[in-house]
Amino acid sequence: MLSQEFVETYCPYCGEPIQLLVDCSIPQQQYIEDCQICCRPIQIQADVDSEGIPAVSVCSENE
Repeated sequence: MLSQEFVETYCPYCGEPIQLLVDCSIPQQQYIEDCQICCRPIQIQADVDSEGIPAVSVCSENE
């Protein structure tokens, strides 16, 4: 079963709230996505627990 959830977090550059779509069928993911506000690249770490609940951490691309 494919499951995707939106997770709200904040851009590490501009501090604005952003929404990320997480594929909950993948337990661990790491990827780069541009901020929807300032367009700078954000490194995203998404982890999905055994109940399918996503947790996201973000940092600037060079950290």
